[in-house]
Amino acid sequence: MLYFRHPSSLEHDPGAAAPGHPDAPARITAIEAALEREGWKGCERRSAPCASESELELVHAPAHVESIRTLAGAGGGQLDADTWLDESSYRAARHAAGGAGEMVRALIAGHDTAGFCGLRPAGHHAERDRAMGFCVFNNVALAAELAVRELGLERVMIIDWDVHHGNGTAEIFRRRSDVLFASIHESGLFPGTGAAADVGAGDARGYTINVPVPRDSDEEVWLSVLEYVIVPVGLEFRPQLVLVSAGYDAHRADPVGGCRLEAESYGQMTCHVRDMAAEVGAPVGAVLEGGYDPDALAVSVLATISALCGEGTAESIAPDPLVTSRVAAHVGHFWTL
Repeated sequence: MLYFRHPSSLEHDPGAAAPGHPDAPARITAIEAALEREGWKGCERRSAPCASESELELVHAPAHVESIRTLAGAGGGQLDADTWLDESSYRAARHAAGGAGEMVRALIAGHDTAGFCGLRPAGHHAERDRAMGFCVFNNVALAAELAVRELGLERVMIIDWDVHHGNGTAEIFRRRSDVLFASIHESGLFPGTGAAADVGAGDARGYTINVPVPRDSDEEVWLSVLEYVIVPVGLEFRPQLVLVSAGYDAHRADPVGGCRLEAESYGQMTCHVRDMAAEVGAPVGAVLEGGYDPDALAVSVLATISALCGEGTAESIAPDPLVTSRVAAHVGHFWTL
């Protein structure tokens, strides 16, 4: 398995300007310490390259890229209520995006069947023309777009299990049928998007799948969504690449989310995604998003990487009738559930 990292992920520090900011460099330190204790699970560690501006502009407006470069070059500043840059942020964000792109190139070239990007800042809230929600550039969107435009893939699936809806990724691909976006997220949280009725637009209706779950949802709910909604859609779509926006803020210890997952829950979710991808012959690449309790984040990432390395078995669970029936009312018009 491949693991992408870069020192710049430890330099980007919104807390320097906004003390107590949840997105701290300690997140990466905790993840890497946990992996170090486990011998990195045998992962091949690679340095994340810097995405070029032309690569960033595959998914972002040139004016957005320029605005981030300029603000960071001037020492940083505040982009919105909770998104801050410092002088290192442009560099860190380019490496976070570049690592995701390079992971996809390596996976499609056959270097391995799985990869993980332990990089920050995160990306799934970043829209085509603006940063938001701690996110600067949309790393997973760039990876998917490179897979299509540069590597010639015809079907890419993005599964977003961050507790917040990946509005940026959804916005970028909402009119695309070559990139299927599926999000599980807590209902009512920032950014307030991701209703089940939002299934995409135009000829790409059905290629956006949103599954909002209630606050306090535990692994039975989340695993039910994966097993009975997302995995069947994936098997029918038959992606050539599966990407995961791997946020860990649905963990019960997380200070931001309101759900009740455990580290083992993420291991099980990964097992289901791993097995689905294996059945259709697709590699899996995970890109770090949220997760703001460093200890909970570290053990949850470890559970994900362990599963991607082949550990564990996906266990079937009874369907949650409330969630699956509500989602089926929308998704079932387009896919066989």
